[in-house]
Amino acid sequence: MIKKINNEIFYSNQKLPIIKKKQIDFLIKKALKNKSQKSRLCTHKNEKDKLHEMFVVHTKDYSVRPHYHLNKSESLYVLHGSANLLIFNNSGKIIKKIQLGTLNSGKTFYYRIHQKVIHSLEIKSRYLVFHEVTTGPFKKKYTVYKNLKAKF
Repeated sequence: MIKKINNEIFYSNQKLPIIKKKQIDFLIKKALKNKSQKSRLCTHKNEKDKLHEMFVVHTKDYSVRPHYHLNKSESLYVLHGSANLLIFNNSGKIIKKIQLGTLNSGKTFYYRIHQKVIHSLEIKSRYLVFHEVTTGPFKKKYTVYKNLKAKF
């Protein structure tokens, strides 16, 4: 069972959340239809939980703004598609570009990024499906967006 928060955010309301392909297909369809070009299914109970686990879809047209987190790390595991993980310095220069893909793609399929590391994703496939884990509670004020012009 899925509880809709808005057109982008859904929560599993199962006591034992189990994710199958049909839930991922649902997220893909939502992301492709959403003006924002993204969707997510949260398996944690709410924004106040200490551990946040999400299945996320970003389409190729979604722009992940460079950002960092003040007080938490995050990890990402690619389930479908490909992207570039971009790491920036404070001047806005890309200091590392890592190709992401699925386990069998030969590319990096997992990363963990620590707090205060400026990063972004450049989606290369029609859509990217990933599993993200971070700590809660979620508070927007702890994510800092940077207005950077990427410099290679």
